[in-house]
Amino acid sequence: MEKKDDSQIASDQVEILVDLLKVATRIARPMRDGVADPEDISVTELRILMALGGEGELAGIDLAELMAMQAMNVSRALNSLEKMGLVELTDNQNNRRRKPYQLSTAGRAKCDQMNERMSEVASFVFGKLTESELRRVDRLLRKIDDRLVQWESPPDLHHVQRA
Repeated sequence: MEKKDDSQIASDQVEILVDLLKVATRIARPMRDGVADPEDISVTELRILMALGGEGELAGIDLAELMAMQAMNVSRALNSLEKMGLVELTDNQNNRRRKPYQLSTAGRAKCDQMNERMSEVASFVFGKLTESELRRVDRLLRKIDDRLVQWESPPDLHHVQRA
């Protein structure tokens, strides 16, 4: 087997990155059709419920950064979820300007209720993988996620605020 040079490795990495972006984009449709719509919530609301359920209390700005979403979209979704009684503001004595949210009791129940639908989507998405392949995908995704958490945006970066 011929050893690849640095430019070929970089090209392969870009191709894999594009493939990963495609998968990350395409997963939204089964999550919308299989989980969010039947639960009468938007995909953004679903993502926020999942984030709060997995990470614990977070402020809107933290959610926006975590999920690479515009703060306004997160704010709208949080307002909607709060009106539905699925999230609630927590008390933040240290910084009254920072408003962290957490799942409410109803929000935790909603997440539990969504698990069956999530399981159906997961079975569809991963159904063709062997147990060994599934474990390997899990390990690789966790390793990639650990690396992505280390990303530091340049200090002078401004995010484009258009749809």
